[in-house]
Amino acid sequence: MRLYTFTAEGQQHLGAEKSPSGELIHLHAVDPAIPDSLLEFIRAGQEVHRLARQVMTASPSSVYQLADVTLAAPLPRPGKILCSGINYRSHQLENPQAVMPDEPFFFAKMPSAVIGTGSPILHPPFAGQVDYEIELAAVIGRSMTFVAEPEVMSHLFGYTILNDVSCREVQMKAQQITLGKNFDTFCPIGPCVVTTDELTDPGRVRLRTYLNGELMQDGSTADWIFNLPRLLSFLSRVMTLEPGDVVSTGTPAGVGLFRHPPRFLQPGDRIRLEADGIGILENTVRARVVA
Repeated sequence: MRLYTFTAEGQQHLGAEKSPSGELIHLHAVDPAIPDSLLEFIRAGQEVHRLARQVMTASPSSVYQLADVTLAAPLPRPGKILCSGINYRSHQLENPQAVMPDEPFFFAKMPSAVIGTGSPILHPPFAGQVDYEIELAAVIGRSMTFVAEPEVMSHLFGYTILNDVSCREVQMKAQQITLGKNFDTFCPIGPCVVTTDELTDPGRVRLRTYLNGELMQDGSTADWIFNLPRLLSFLSRVMTLEPGDVVSTGTPAGVGLFRHPPRFLQPGDRIRLEADGIGILENTVRARVVA
């Protein structure tokens, strides 16, 4: 399934895309036993997920056209958001200070930074180095504590795109990684979550970033240093990963900081992220007005 959070008639709903028409089925309207938020849907478990698939095979009446609704982040307020740093060989090579890591490295982004496709990224008035990073993100489906690598994939619900927007001058100052990564709107996610039965090989996903139409990043998850089972098993030995948590997997080469000359986001820019099998996450950049 391809699952979206959308707004219609002033209300936010969970919808599933019906292929190949591209229509959105409002699942809760068809069957009230299906929760109307993706976070609640994930946590509801396999029986509800099977019910939703049955709804999709029928001819439901509560149908919206994607063009007629406003999309939000598929998980407007996820649980935890953990992001992997330096997890592509190409990104490690472009960073003159990075060494090949011996084990995964993570930092957190906060739910308050999440926006969806079409919403503006707000550029802080004092910032000169606002950067983009396309990342494939995994959405946890079942609780994970000390899960061995061979068992990891059965705990996943699906995948989405995450833009790890970063204010580099804050991030690099005294290693303020958390602050530099968590300005409001600095975590675009979307456009949907694709379940694992549809995207069956996350280790072979092509990722591309376009800034004002110019290709900036073009990589594949085949370039990961640590694969998804390694990343999530490692995390699960430190903390319990819960349904609805989001774990991103690093970014390929081409970020603005390491281009020659550097290329950072500016008000008026349009940043477009594409992941094969998932879709397009696109946002404009707008100056943040501070009273």
